[in-house]
Amino acid sequence: MAATEAELTRAAPRIVTLAERRGVHYAWVVLGMALLIVVCAAGVRSTPGVLIRPLEGEFGWSRSQISLAIAVSLLFYGIASPLSGKVAERYGLRAMVLMFLSTAGIGIALSTAIAHLWQLQLFWGFFVGFGTGGVATVLGAIVANTWFEERRGLVVGMIGGASSAGQLIFLPLLVWITAEWGWRTSLAFMSVLLLAFVLPAAFLLMRSRPRDVGLEPFGATGATIAAAAADTHVTPVSQAIRTLDFWLLAGTFFVCGFTTVGLIGAHFIPHATEHGFSEGEAAGILSIIGAMNIVGTMTSGWLCDRYPPRYLLAAYYFFRALSLLVLPIITTLPMMSIFAVTFGFDYIATVPPTVMLTAERFGRRSVGSIYGWITFAHMVGGAIASYFAGYIHDVTSEYTVAIYTAGVLALLAAMLAFGINTKVSSRGSRVVRAARAS
Repeated sequence: MAATEAELTRAAPRIVTLAERRGVHYAWVVLGMALLIVVCAAGVRSTPGVLIRPLEGEFGWSRSQISLAIAVSLLFYGIASPLSGKVAERYGLRAMVLMFLSTAGIGIALSTAIAHLWQLQLFWGFFVGFGTGGVATVLGAIVANTWFEERRGLVVGMIGGASSAGQLIFLPLLVWITAEWGWRTSLAFMSVLLLAFVLPAAFLLMRSRPRDVGLEPFGATGATIAAAAADTHVTPVSQAIRTLDFWLLAGTFFVCGFTTVGLIGAHFIPHATEHGFSEGEAAGILSIIGAMNIVGTMTSGWLCDRYPPRYLLAAYYFFRALSLLVLPIITTLPMMSIFAVTFGFDYIATVPPTVMLTAERFGRRSVGSIYGWITFAHMVGGAIASYFAGYIHDVTSEYTVAIYTAGVLALLAAMLAFGINTKVSSRGSRVVRAARAS
């Protein structure tokens, strides 16, 4: 491992020097690379909403059959989360990013040739789900807690906003490509983007730790460096899962996944088209959700640096519940636009307070693994919602029951958020916070 770090240190100075000449700490370069990765991963994650109707038309598969493949993808997306945290802890952030990006790109390339349902479940369900899950979930938490001593809430918020930006950028583009040249061309485009552009850029620019390039984390002072060195506390996952706080965090994040990627992310376009909107209008509305979430998630990160995260988390789930409970009765474009603004503002705004609460409760050194498992709960919720909504549609020919179920769960999550303990889990973590405050 020492040899690898030495090689990286020798390879990095030119890039570091260029950044320093412009007065930029290399942490911001790493953050920029992370933002690009998350934007593109979000573009991949938004693809199923575009594929459902073309796949139904070409192969005659039912909505629930296609939804099951999406659910498999979300499940492996979640499984990759704790694994990617462990890979990053053992081999470094750079190795983790390269491994999972390669898997996602290969999976998308294979998906362009699917002709059978099992291929959709394997190529898209396993490879794409596993690959994107490894770079789109715990990446922000690891970058924030490894490269930054200051502005960690803002950094997590920016990466959450990048996920929405990916939806905003790629969803209308994929709808257009699919309409003009077919769904296979859309997938080929995303595969080339990941393998020919994002992967080489990550190889050149991504670094695992500040010490790999001879730096300290951004905003580090003598006091915080000494305090961080003294904070050796790590909460094992086996210990964390015996606490109520872990299950409150995991439970609320389960609801987050159920209401976002599983329901709205996968089924909003079909739902909207069945209520009189064109596919272009539906994609545009989903893009508004993404645009508002950029603002909402970055604002959430800024607020988390200033106000108790659990109160913010409760507020986000409450307003999400209200917007979902009115969605089934919306049939006009102005009202749907209001829904998009309201729902979009907190679509992923729950991520910064969840990350901050995880770090405060279990220690910063434990964020990668523990937040990975909390994210796994998020994707289990998404997987269940994806299949549940497809099944409900097959039975009732509409999504009303699924949407109302999501709204009620969001109200429950708002209540559960108040019970999360904000006590720092170790003396070392308290020392770090005291050093930051000074």
